[in-house]
Amino acid sequence: MRFDRYISSSPICGLIALSPAIIFLLLYLGSSLLLGDFYAIPITVALIAASVWSILIFRGRSLGERIKVFSEAAGRENILYMVWIFILAGAFASLAKGMGAVDATVRLTMHIFPAGFILPAIFIAACLISMSIGTSVGTVVALTPLVVQFAESSGSEVPLYLAAVLSGAFFGDNLSFISDTTIAATRSQGCAMSDKFKANLRIALPAALITLAIYTFIGLGGGQPVEAGELSWADVRLIAPYALVIGMAAAGVNVVIVLVSGIMLALLCALPFGMVPLEAVSLLGAGVAGMSELIVITLLAAGMLGMVKAAGGIDFLLRAISSRGLGYRGAQAAMCLITGAVNMCTANNTVAILTTGSLCRSLAARYGISPKRAASLLDTSSCIMQCLIPFGAQTLLATGMAGISPAAPWPWLFYPWALCLCVAGAIAIGRPKHIVAAVSDK
Repeated sequence: MRFDRYISSSPICGLIALSPAIIFLLLYLGSSLLLGDFYAIPITVALIAASVWSILIFRGRSLGERIKVFSEAAGRENILYMVWIFILAGAFASLAKGMGAVDATVRLTMHIFPAGFILPAIFIAACLISMSIGTSVGTVVALTPLVVQFAESSGSEVPLYLAAVLSGAFFGDNLSFISDTTIAATRSQGCAMSDKFKANLRIALPAALITLAIYTFIGLGGGQPVEAGELSWADVRLIAPYALVIGMAAAGVNVVIVLVSGIMLALLCALPFGMVPLEAVSLLGAGVAGMSELIVITLLAAGMLGMVKAAGGIDFLLRAISSRGLGYRGAQAAMCLITGAVNMCTANNTVAILTTGSLCRSLAARYGISPKRAASLLDTSSCIMQCLIPFGAQTLLATGMAGISPAAPWPWLFYPWALCLCVAGAIAIGRPKHIVAAVSDK
């Protein structure tokens, strides 16, 4: 008997199909929150347990076939592309730090910004870069090594600074015209990008302003005064690799090309000025080795979530949430819940939008929700969940480069919670067009 053939007719089977993701969240997040320590349970151990369970409960196929399904999910093109980014990002970050590029860039920044405004400046920079390039991953790659050094130099919490980067990166990615999530949301709902942008801005901008105010308050009230140090002509040379990376990222160049270019320029700026080739090779190797745990986490999470999907867990979620009797506001809430839940099960906001797009379009047509509102809700709800899950590519990349737990930025992620409140408010006060017209006629 094929286990996955009977998901639709049995809620119990549907919950069993989702159980690997539930087990992972309970083992990692649940235990970490209960113990008050995000390092108490290694994320790799939680993922191994969930991955083994996902293979055990996938009935109707031989063990070899189950492992093949898991491996195919872990080896998807987009997953291996992320592995390439992790490898190159680790190599570039290690080389840039070893040659002094990070310290030089921090010195320059300290001369420009007062210490108390570094944190809000990081959030604004992440917002603008991400909106320009349309990718939160590229923004994280460009800014993470710098903000880690900022935090360490000022005696501040590294997770706090990384949370500011992640928050700004998701704000920009959510609004960018060239973001893959924007393209997926507008195409699936049949609306113009400009209309979706306006609808999104009314929800995301208040959340961003709230977040900026919080980070400004924290920045002005915390940390130690930082000695900027003296700038020299050597700093101009050392800053060049980061200037190139940030400039190319802002121009929308592919992140792999950005990282390779940054590594090449770093070598050109280091080798002729005292760094021996063997030292450079050692730094590159150390950077790649530092990404090994992150790569393992990515592959295990992708395989486990692929098993959830293959067993019918995502289909069960879609049917369970959308089968209820819904009104205008209930349908919007259902669209957000469906997209967020699928995003949690796929760890990819674009995939979540594409998976739920047709169903949400049907709900929008049935309950009088405009296409631009539907596209905005899809993109925003996937953004919220992708920012909050500890196994999302952006969080894994940022925390992997910083060498901290993927869940460590959680207490400082104010933006997704503020965005969640703004979405709830927009749903609560929104009314169908025909109701608004009737009121205005009176």
